[in-house]
Amino acid sequence: MEYNAQTALVIVDVQNDFADPQGSLYVAGGEDTIVFINDQINAAQAEGATIAYTQDWHPDTTPHFAKDGGIWPVHCVGGTWGSELHPDLVIVSDAIRIRKGTAGEDGYSGFTVRDPESGVETATALDDALRAAGVERAAVLGLATDYCVKSTAIDASHLGFDTTLLADGVRAVNLTPGDGARAVAEMAEAGIKVR
Repeated sequence: MEYNAQTALVIVDVQNDFADPQGSLYVAGGEDTIVFINDQINAAQAEGATIAYTQDWHPDTTPHFAKDGGIWPVHCVGGTWGSELHPDLVIVSDAIRIRKGTAGEDGYSGFTVRDPESGVETATALDDALRAAGVERAAVLGLATDYCVKSTAIDASHLGFDTTLLADGVRAVNLTPGDGARAVAEMAEAGIKVR
């Protein structure tokens, strides 16, 4: 990936609950993406690109969780070990940080959250922050391919960013076998470049 000041590297949810084998919603191989992601962070930073991190940041109780009627185990509860970015991930101090699902919403995309009962979507601060930084292109990677990465990349494309999926930096949940591959195909169909 070639970076410049008009590019953002969007790192999606590389958090302990997803990227550590002890995490409550561990994505198989999630920790294996970190070296590649760090290389991209270093390359992006060297060329003056914008760095953005997203994090799931849920309350203790939310319709997103199976115990409260949703489909997911409890994960990334704000302020817990599981919600922290993985300790091996390079953290850029002046990067954009977006926490999603903070009020119990479904926070798949870094750009929008959705009320799990009404379905109403609202924007996060990510779009405004990227536009304020002069960003025109977005490179997306992180966890997990078939949920938060896909939603973030498709939203970026719909919002007019020239969007690239960095496929070496993603892994899928694969609740149903092949979900990850289908997600990549869906992103490609949405006009997202896959590298």
